[in-house]
Amino acid sequence: MEGAGAQQDTPLVRCPVCMRELPAAHINSHLDGCLQDSEAGRGGEAERSPQPSSKKMRLSGPPGESSEEEEEPEGGSGLAAAPVFPLFHKGWAAAAPPGTPGGAAGAHRGAAPAARGREQGASPAPARPGPAASPGKHAAALSGETVAQKLEGKPLADKLRPSTLGDYVGQDQVLGEQTLLRSLLEAHEIPSLVLWGPPGCGKTTLAHIIASNSKKSGTRFVTLSATSAKTNDVRDVIKQAENEKRLLKRKTILFIDEIHRFNKSQQDTFLPHVECGTVTLIGATTENPSFQVNSALLSRCRVIVLEKLSAEAMETILMRAIGSLGIRVLGQDEQHSDSANGSGSKSSESPVYIEEKAVSTLAYLCDGDARTGLNGLQLALQARLTAAKTSHQASTEGCSVDGVFITEDHVKEGLQRSHILYDRAGEEHYNCISALHKSMRGSDENASLYWLARMLEGGEDPLYVARRLVRFASEDIGLADPLALTQAVAAYQGCHFIGMPECEVILAQCVVYFARAPKSIEVYSAYSNVKACLRNHQGPLPPVPLHLRNAPTRLMKDLGYGKDYKYNPMYKEPVEQEYLPEELKGVDFFKGRKM
Repeated sequence: MEGAGAQQDTPLVRCPVCMRELPAAHINSHLDGCLQDSEAGRGGEAERSPQPSSKKMRLSGPPGESSEEEEEPEGGSGLAAAPVFPLFHKGWAAAAPPGTPGGAAGAHRGAAPAARGREQGASPAPARPGPAASPGKHAAALSGETVAQKLEGKPLADKLRPSTLGDYVGQDQVLGEQTLLRSLLEAHEIPSLVLWGPPGCGKTTLAHIIASNSKKSGTRFVTLSATSAKTNDVRDVIKQAENEKRLLKRKTILFIDEIHRFNKSQQDTFLPHVECGTVTLIGATTENPSFQVNSALLSRCRVIVLEKLSAEAMETILMRAIGSLGIRVLGQDEQHSDSANGSGSKSSESPVYIEEKAVSTLAYLCDGDARTGLNGLQLALQARLTAAKTSHQASTEGCSVDGVFITEDHVKEGLQRSHILYDRAGEEHYNCISALHKSMRGSDENASLYWLARMLEGGEDPLYVARRLVRFASEDIGLADPLALTQAVAAYQGCHFIGMPECEVILAQCVVYFARAPKSIEVYSAYSNVKACLRNHQGPLPPVPLHLRNAPTRLMKDLGYGKDYKYNPMYKEPVEQEYLPEELKGVDFFKGRKM
């Protein structure tokens, strides 16, 4: 067979198992059969002759030299003694089902001639056995014998990431049936997008689904993270995309995670290439793209706003994860003593149960963040499984002989507290302080306390809130209650003295006082009118009238500075005197017009 390949001037490739040199086009089919038959022959040889081969195995040799295994007769143990690399041997031995030539029940020495027949093209190579469950299919259980093994490795949120739109949960407003974006994705017509939404709402998952669909249509998909990628990395991807488009007519989709971390000059790198269609850009960000993404780049992309997931969607995601792990959900009236209907895991591990109320509680506590919900579930499971493994007493709470039971308290313990979405440097920071300001202005003391707590519990600096209250005291309360400013300054000083968490009640007192106080924007409006007057004035600003100027020197007095000025305390009756420039005589900034 090697001679025939040489006559056809076909490049030869050496099989790493049997050391035969074969045409490159046949090496894959040969390797499939050779690995299974090698396992079968090795098993038969072990039964017939426990004696090790006297010949020393040869793993490699010069291209034109035959290996010792090739010199053995057809019916000998050449294939049985052929070295099998651990990587190939382990993977195929585990994948081969019983009864196949590579399995234990199908191990026989007669498989060797069949393998040689497949090498010569007599029959097609057997199909490679597939995994037990396809990635991304949540209905199928994760690989692994026990729940503990299924939780090992990657985080649960990454293992259960869906790969099709049918498995995508939530965001029906932009990805529901008959929506424009869904129609484009199903037609493999992907426009440049900016995915904007809070953490854990499905931005990266949607990008993975687009990547999976793009492979089916022959589109190239490249992923970069703005947290680690540099400008040169982007340029390399764009250069390769230009070559793909020019030579192969192949499109390229470039996904940039956390695109807001690129500065303006780095974002400008995309502009001409997105404009001409060299790459289709998909960016994901948790920040408001109006502030964090270059406006020129933003005009070339469509912004897709993803909302935080609802509690119902979160519960669906959690139930899929629980089903994939093989865990049984128990209702309020059910007991977990029936181990026969347990988690579906092997008998070496106790069955695992989770309380239905625990799933609902977790769905609400994670605040629409699927990543937080799945990680919280994984943490609670791992903690209880570890406790069950190390416990030596059958009466230990939650770790009985009937199985491992996950309760609502275990879930809460894993999260420690409600997952409050708040970003001190992002848009949520401005959203919450705006809500607090407007609630106090509207005299709603309950809403004011709520938004204050949202900020403080989310980790906001109390001095920032106190500074905003000082501003509010003059802007919205003003002269209606002059003591409000004193309250605000005192609250700021109190927060500065004692800090969190003791100062939270100080801020709460100030916020409630402001919500109940009368409101007046008289001073704020008047000063705004003054600023507008100065900005809209045409020509040079009017000079200060001479009688209002100070005259510390004789020259200035001679020039008329301070002349005819009336010192008000010296007069018992009201003094009629003009204090505005001649051009503004009669202006009333409190009424916004001339008198």
